[in-house]
Amino acid sequence: YFKNNPKLLLILSGSVSSWIEKNILASTGFLGRISIDLLLEELPLHECTAFWGKYKQHTAAYDMLQIFSITGGVPRYLEEIYTEQSASNNIQRLGFSKNGFLFKEFDKIFSDLFDVRSEKYKVIVRKLAYGHATLDEIYTTLDTEKTGVVTNYVADLIAAGFISRDFTWNIKDGKDSKLSVLRLKDNYLRFYLRYIEPNKERIARDTIGVPQQLSSILGLQFENLVLANRKAIYNLLSLNPNNIIVDNPFFQRKTKRQQGCQIDYMIQTSDSMLYLCEIKFSKDKLGLQVMHEMQEKLARLSVPKHFSKRAVLIHVNGITTDLAEAEFFTKIISFEDLLT
Repeated sequence: YFKNNPKLLLILSGSVSSWIEKNILASTGFLGRISIDLLLEELPLHECTAFWGKYKQHTAAYDMLQIFSITGGVPRYLEEIYTEQSASNNIQRLGFSKNGFLFKEFDKIFSDLFDVRSEKYKVIVRKLAYGHATLDEIYTTLDTEKTGVVTNYVADLIAAGFISRDFTWNIKDGKDSKLSVLRLKDNYLRFYLRYIEPNKERIARDTIGVPQQLSSILGLQFENLVLANRKAIYNLLSLNPNNIIVDNPFFQRKTKRQQGCQIDYMIQTSDSMLYLCEIKFSKDKLGLQVMHEMQEKLARLSVPKHFSKRAVLIHVNGITTDLAEAEFFTKIISFEDLLT
């Protein structure tokens, strides 16, 4: 058909690129090189603030955080924000109203992208909505044996930008380990699965407001926002991206020779520096407790002798005078720093 119509162009676009790769790019029936492979990520936080327009300078960082906790850096969601209103009012209108944009979005996403297989994908993201999980734990949740089918489901969700597979690594050579955890990186999905889906009937009857326990997911949501804005962290730490060997959430399994340890986000550079970043959400100012927790992690982390370690704190609502005067953290980064 194309041979007889040389001026005909076929343009394929999709959120799940794995289908295109399997059925088009890897097919012997289609010839030609890829002109451009473009992966659209969420907008950086400093660009997202432009959606507040004239209210940008007069909106508290915590108010913005609450919005980002349900939208992430997705422009289409941010377009729905009424910037003259508070975060609470926006969340009520978008998520807890039967006509709310975010109330209806979840089913559209999964029916459009995954069609008849959508239920399997939903089971996986529901599991991850409550915290990180290993691939083995996903097999258990699906009540299935280890097969390539489940691995493909996970790969599709990664390709669609909904989840991330975070590999830990060997500090000695900077190479990825076989050990990894799956993380729900899409803030909207967690918001929907934790608070909208269980209350759909009440929302449809307009008999529910914004749940008070909504703040319970802000820790995980804040972590996602930080990990999605790594370039800003590099700049704030005065790091050259070309000198970064690997950066990711890091965990060390307990063995006879070493203790277990988990770092929210760690950066390893070519000059044998390790930046251990504690990503901490709190409604109140952080005190000396967060320093003691990091001291424990520094003591547990097993590293080669020639490596140096630096502690970094990334927070939301400030720190106490005691913590500031302790001068323990090499760098203290506030959420506001990520917005500029």
